[in-house]
Amino acid sequence: MAWILLLVAGLLEIGWAIGLKYTDGFTRPLPSFLTGLSMVASVVLLGLALRTLPVGTAYAVWTGIGTVGTALLGIALFGEPATAARLACIGLIVAGILGLKLLA
Repeated sequence: MAWILLLVAGLLEIGWAIGLKYTDGFTRPLPSFLTGLSMVASVVLLGLALRTLPVGTAYAVWTGIGTVGTALLGIALFGEPATAARLACIGLIVAGILGLKLLA
């Protein structure tokens, strides 16, 4: 169950990171509210997952999910570059997440 909570927390981290782009400096009420809600929910779920998971592993996986998802959505939504080197680095992050999950 802790891993599921951590996965959802990571997905919510992607939501708030991408949401920041849509808040326009927190001048747009609905995107700002949803981004804030996603931030709080993400941290709460991370905290719940930490009841049973090691903090180093959980935090690294949480930030890794957020990093990979945000980078991929930046490419898909905002036209950020998808160079081979950038995609390879994203692949290394995914490998690290999987390694931490398998060894935890």
